[in-house]
Amino acid sequence: MTLEAPEHTDILVVGGGVIGLACAYYLARSGRSVRIIEQETMGAGASHGNCGLLFISDLPPLCSPGAVTQELIRTLRGTSPLYIRPRPDPSLALWLLRFAAKCTRAHRDHAIRARDDILRISGELFTDLLTDEALACEFEQRGVLMAFTDPSTRDGYEKTNRLLEPFGLAATYCDRRTIRQIEPALNDRVCGGWHHRADSHLRPERLMSAWTRAARKHGVRINEGCRLKRFDTRSGAVIGARTTRGRFTADRFILAAGAWTVAIGRHLGVRIPVQPGKGYSITMDRPAVCPRIPCYMVERNVVVTPWRSGYRLGGTMEFSGFDSRLDERRLSNLETSAALYLRTPVGRRVTERWTGLRPMSVDDLPIIDRMPNSDNLFVATGHGMLGLTTATATGRLITDMVLGRQPSFDPTPFSINRFA
Repeated sequence: MTLEAPEHTDILVVGGGVIGLACAYYLARSGRSVRIIEQETMGAGASHGNCGLLFISDLPPLCSPGAVTQELIRTLRGTSPLYIRPRPDPSLALWLLRFAAKCTRAHRDHAIRARDDILRISGELFTDLLTDEALACEFEQRGVLMAFTDPSTRDGYEKTNRLLEPFGLAATYCDRRTIRQIEPALNDRVCGGWHHRADSHLRPERLMSAWTRAARKHGVRINEGCRLKRFDTRSGAVIGARTTRGRFTADRFILAAGAWTVAIGRHLGVRIPVQPGKGYSITMDRPAVCPRIPCYMVERNVVVTPWRSGYRLGGTMEFSGFDSRLDERRLSNLETSAALYLRTPVGRRVTERWTGLRPMSVDDLPIIDRMPNSDNLFVATGHGMLGLTTATATGRLITDMVLGRQPSFDPTPFSINRFA
């Protein structure tokens, strides 16, 4: 079906993931007419199969001192979650070089402060959202348990934990006995860990369904199966969006298309240093001995999240472009890794095997800003593995920018101009 003369809206959001939905929701709550166009279905990408952590205490960025050396060592040992598919890709090569250059103490400290701002506000907004809209998404606040099988790695986490102390987000140390009292599903290989009590979890696909219904209730119009082909521009402003379902017009446009934002930006002459980082998950029935608390199995970078309705293993970081194929070896590695930590690592029935692309920015900070050389186009991308956690604050910040309001936190660290 092609729309010959679609209705004009105040705002057009490109992308129906959790970031685009959050932007649309807060703009609609502010009295604006909003339309979302989504090339698949709402929440079909990385917003669907992630592990559902609201990880407020995840302040240190991936690009921290020693990160490159650590991954090289883990790659040689066969324990690294990172895989880079060999292929000629100059943009990825440049991204990796720039990422390595950011692995400094100065950037780590800067990123921690910036992430604390956006994560703290996002946590407060999630509390309000879940209460105001009564979203049924299996939300629970039980924290996140960092589990270790190697005593030296466990003790080394204390350095990371000290970085969180000034922000009131330090974890509680758990010895071998204490951690199994807190979480009996852990096996005897686990030698201890750290309990981050400020964090919570939910089932992301159920959040997306419930939040989409709430957005529609507030007047957000949603066009699924609607892929953006190009923007029409005139005198430095976007005047329309040409899609596979026709042409849409609006006063303001928001580009929140995750990893696909890069290609759209390139057509507008803007280079956005984001790469698609492929993650995997397996969703299954709850195992016989199911964890109560989400567990981050640190040496393997695998997360297990329990819900009343199921159980999910997720993790890995693969740079293979926009390849959406499931790699059976990567999926198998999730189960093998979980078996090193859990008494019963898998449930009887697998309900979904999933892969999705996270938008990974070169400095592990999101990009939330007005696009250069455009008066009315805004961008929200590069949220990496914190897209769900930072969604509400991103939506509020974009709303403040679009409406010309004073932001509730400093937007400077998230400016696209930092890459100029």
